[in-house]
Amino acid sequence: MPKEFIVAIELGSSKMTGIAGKKNLDGSIQVLACVKEDSSSCIRKGVVYNIDKTAQCLTSIISRLEKQLKTGITQVYVGVGGQSIRSIRNLISKDLPAGTQVTQDMVIELMDSNRNMKYPDQEILDAAVQEYKVDSQYQLDPVGIQCSRIEGNFLNILQRKAFYKNLNKCFETAEINVAEMYLAPLALADSVLTEAERRSGCALVDLGADTTTVSVYSKNVLRHLAVIPLGANNITKDIASLQMEESDAEKMKLKYASAFTDNNDIDNNMKYSIDQDRQVEVRKFIEIVEGRLEEIIANVWCQIPEEYCDKLLGGVILTGGGSNLKDIEKAFQNYTHIDKIRVAKFVTQTITSSIADINAHDGMMNTVLGLLAKGDINCAGSDLDYNNDLFASQRPQITPETLEQRRARQASETPAGVVRTADEIRRAEEEARQKKEEEERVAREQAEEEAREQERIRKENSTWNKLGRWLKKAANEIVKEEDE
Repeated sequence: MPKEFIVAIELGSSKMTGIAGKKNLDGSIQVLACVKEDSSSCIRKGVVYNIDKTAQCLTSIISRLEKQLKTGITQVYVGVGGQSIRSIRNLISKDLPAGTQVTQDMVIELMDSNRNMKYPDQEILDAAVQEYKVDSQYQLDPVGIQCSRIEGNFLNILQRKAFYKNLNKCFETAEINVAEMYLAPLALADSVLTEAERRSGCALVDLGADTTTVSVYSKNVLRHLAVIPLGANNITKDIASLQMEESDAEKMKLKYASAFTDNNDIDNNMKYSIDQDRQVEVRKFIEIVEGRLEEIIANVWCQIPEEYCDKLLGGVILTGGGSNLKDIEKAFQNYTHIDKIRVAKFVTQTITSSIADINAHDGMMNTVLGLLAKGDINCAGSDLDYNNDLFASQRPQITPETLEQRRARQASETPAGVVRTADEIRRAEEEARQKKEEEERVAREQAEEEAREQERIRKENSTWNKLGRWLKKAANEIVKEEDE
């Protein structure tokens, strides 16, 4: 196996997916291994609610990947998503002396002020710059422009602090080093949207098992992000209300369900078989499926900011497992009245693999492939030998020498879409504290030096000092006259 590969993990509501792949020189990605674990007992609506069970799933994912790769894994890339993630606008302004030229430091100061905003029980995961208002003009890059007032318009991505802490805690419990956390919806968007769609305005809808994520783009900038607590599993549960097991309901959904059925095409006498003894009327089945799906679409459309509803020239892009529902495009067209609906079955990157799940091109692997594409640090450790000692611990010991350490980045230094881990935040805060203490020490020493200099000058200019210098000068002149 190659000694260089990237490992990415997606924590979904129904399953946890781990994937390892190698980036080739031509930009393509070769997927080397892919494993899945049932996560329904520990992850709910995309967030961790049972830390220990999640840690066990993570450990199993890593062990299975290592066994396939025959190589230790030192670190992983992780996607952050799920319920409670939402976006909120924030304005930060600063008045300046007339004719002041905007500098990069001024822009960073605005960004830092925005990231220091406090929201009750919420953690700022990322902040997307919308635009800057320089006096009365709007700019994406204000550096170098003269003005008397600058205003930063930011889109802050928030998540409940408890969910953020749980995610970090489960990786610490599993003793898995995180190379980088990335906002899953942004990684997905970078991998399935075209530049034209992002520029002209579009809505990306990720139809997952328990949640549906809506991301709105315009002029290549993220304008809105929200997670709706409804997904494909809600359709399954509604079908199960016909007095059947959810496993049977899922099979019926996959076999018969359609997002849209013309009324003229429904046979009122036709029935679908639940099992050998029971059947359900086709019309009733269709009403259940379409009723729940219409609710999901209605909630999606409510999340589109009003100012962008008629500006989605790039259309609506659907992805995720729920997008495989038959005639899903027609259902969205009927409700939104947007003709341009595209189902993104696969990522835009060139992917090579012999793994069936990857080659299925059903939209279910798009997010984890997007995370894999974001990786730029080697996650491979040492070779593992499972033949010598089956009872020996094969997990590699993580040491500073085996990891490519990143310097703890401050908020303004963090790339777009990257979520700092709890450990990185702690290290960054410690560095900031030490830097502040050092600056205060230097300032204190300078103040003391200035005070000493002022005291020296004061003494030199005092009356007694002047008198002493005059007497000394007079004495020197007398001595000089006597010598002559």
